[in-house]
Amino acid sequence: MTTNDFIQVAVFLVVLLLLIKPVGSYMAQVFADAPNRVTRFGAPVERLLYRLCGIRADEDMGWRRYAIAMLVFNMLGLLAVYLLQRVQQWLPLNPQHFGAVTPDSAINTAISFASNTNWQGYGGESTMSYLTQMLGLAVQNFLSAATGIAVLVAVVRGFSRRSSLSIGNFWVDLTRSTLYILLPFSLILSLLLVSQGVVQNLKPYVDVPLTQHITQVEQLKDADGNPLKDAKGNPLTKESPATVQTLPMGPAASQIAIKQLGTNGGGFFNANSAHPYENPTPFANFLEMLAIFLIPGGLCYSFGVLVGDRRQGWAILATMLLIFVPLAIGAVAAEQAGNPALHGLGVDQQASALQSGGNMEGKETRFGIAASGLFTAITTAASCGAVNNAHDSLTPLGGLVPMWLMQLGEVIFGGVGSGLYGMLAFAVVAVFIAGLMVGRTPEYLGKKIEAHEMKMASLAVLIPCALVVVGTAVAVMAPAGVAGVANPGAHGFSEILYAVTSASNNNGSAFGGLSANTPFWNVLTGLCMFIARFPLAIAMLAMAGSLAAKRHVPPSAGTLPTHTPLFVTLLACVVIVVGALTFLPALALGPIAEFLISAH
Repeated sequence: MTTNDFIQVAVFLVVLLLLIKPVGSYMAQVFADAPNRVTRFGAPVERLLYRLCGIRADEDMGWRRYAIAMLVFNMLGLLAVYLLQRVQQWLPLNPQHFGAVTPDSAINTAISFASNTNWQGYGGESTMSYLTQMLGLAVQNFLSAATGIAVLVAVVRGFSRRSSLSIGNFWVDLTRSTLYILLPFSLILSLLLVSQGVVQNLKPYVDVPLTQHITQVEQLKDADGNPLKDAKGNPLTKESPATVQTLPMGPAASQIAIKQLGTNGGGFFNANSAHPYENPTPFANFLEMLAIFLIPGGLCYSFGVLVGDRRQGWAILATMLLIFVPLAIGAVAAEQAGNPALHGLGVDQQASALQSGGNMEGKETRFGIAASGLFTAITTAASCGAVNNAHDSLTPLGGLVPMWLMQLGEVIFGGVGSGLYGMLAFAVVAVFIAGLMVGRTPEYLGKKIEAHEMKMASLAVLIPCALVVVGTAVAVMAPAGVAGVANPGAHGFSEILYAVTSASNNNGSAFGGLSANTPFWNVLTGLCMFIARFPLAIAMLAMAGSLAAKRHVPPSAGTLPTHTPLFVTLLACVVIVVGALTFLPALALGPIAEFLISAH
C-alpha cells in the first residue's frame, strides 16, 4: 500500500469518528422518553400523522404486538412494490414506456427492498419507470431502513426498562426514524450530490449522436426477457450498427441519498455507484462512503446514551472498528498487489494502473484503487450493497474480504438498526461464554442472560449462517443454479457463494459474472432475503420483551465489565470465530483456492 492509500483510509475514519457523537446524540434525543427540543420541533407534524392514521402515540406495545405491527406493515409494503412493478406500463411517469416486470423478478425485487437488501437482478434504466423508482423503490428505502431502526430501539428498551411488559410503540418509532433522521439527512445529502453533478429530473432519456459509428453486439432474449441459447448452451447474439448513445435521466440523487444513508444500496442505474450519474466525483464518492457508516456508527453512541452508560456504546463501536479497519486495509492492499495470475505473464501492473500499481480492472479511474477498495469494504460491512467498482473483477483475496465481511453477520456496522441489534446478539453470546468460564449467571447491562435470551440470540446469529451454507449447497447442486455461472472452477463457485451470502445477510452486492435474473435465482435469493430479515428481527424483539420484564441486577464483584478492552476483544473474537468456523471450508473452495491457483 502507498502513503496515499493510508491517508485516504485515515481521513475517512477521522471524519467518521468526529461525526459519530453529534449524530448519535441527536438520534438519542429522537427516541428519548422525555420530550426535548428535537421532538418538540416536529411535534405538530407527528400529531397530524398519528391523527390521520388513527395511531395512539401514548400506547405502548408488548413484544408480540410490536412484532405483528412490524411484520404486517412490511408485508403490505412488499405487496405494494410487487403490484406497482406489474402494472407500471399503464401508469404515468414512464417516458420510456417500459412494460411490466416479470412475476419472479417483481417478487424478488419487492422482497429485496422490503428487507433492506436491495438485491437487483435487473437494470434500473432499462426496466423500471420513474414512478416505480420513486413511489415503490425510493419509498421502500425509507421504510425498510426506518423499520431496522425501530426494531433496534425496541431492543435497547429491553435492556433499559425494568419489570416492564412493553417495549415501545412501533408506529411512533417508525415515524420518528423517518421524520427526524432519514428525511432530513437524505435532503442534505441529495443537495450535496446534486452539487457534484448527480442527475435529478423527470426528463425523457436523451439520444446523443456518436461522432464515431460502432457495431454493438446484442444478446437475443425470449418474450419473458430470458437469454436465448443455442444447442450447446452458448448465448445467441446479433450485431447491429450504433449511431446514437442514449443517456438515461431521472430522479437519481434523491434515491442515491437514501440508498446510502439507509444502507439499502439499490442503484437507480444498473452500474450503481460506479455510474457517473450516480457518483461523478471523488468528493461525491467520499460523501457516499461516509453516508453508509454515518447512521450505524451514530446509533452505537445513541445506544450508550439510551442505556445510561455511554461507555457501552463506545465499546460496541470499538469492536466494529477493531474488525473493520484491518479488513479494509487488507482489501486495498490486495488490489494494490495486483492480480497474481498476471505476475507470471510479465504484465507490468504498476504502469497499467495509472502509476499507482495494482489491479485496476473493473474500477473507475476517477476513484482509483484506494477509494474503490475502501468503498468495497464499507458497503459489505454495512449491509449496504452499493458498489463503485465491479466486485467480480477483484483479485481473489480482494474478493474474499467483502465476502467474509458479509458472512460475519453484517454486524460490523451493518444495516441501520439491524447491524447494531445483530451485534447485541453477539454480545449476549459473549457474556454467556464468559459466564460459563467463571461459573456465574451471565449478565449484560444489568439483565441476567438466561435460557430464553440465549435461544433468541442464537437464532439471530445462526439464521444467516444456515441460509448461506444451505442456499449455496442447493445452488451448486441444481442445474438451474450453475447455469448462470460465467466462469468455471473456483471463481464460479465464488460467484455462487457471494450471491447467496449477499442475499442471506441482506447486503445486495454481487459478483457480476453470475446471471441471477432467472426464476431459480429469484426464488432462492428471495427466500434467503425474507428469512434473513424478518424471523431474525422477531427473535430479537422476543429477546427484548423478555429482558424488559426482568429486574435490574446491581453489578457485583463477579460481574463482567462490558465496556473494557477485554470485553471488546472477547466480543470481536466471538464474531470472528463464528464466521471462521462456519465459512472457512466454503472460502477455501472459492477465493482461497482461486488465489492459490493464480499464484502458481
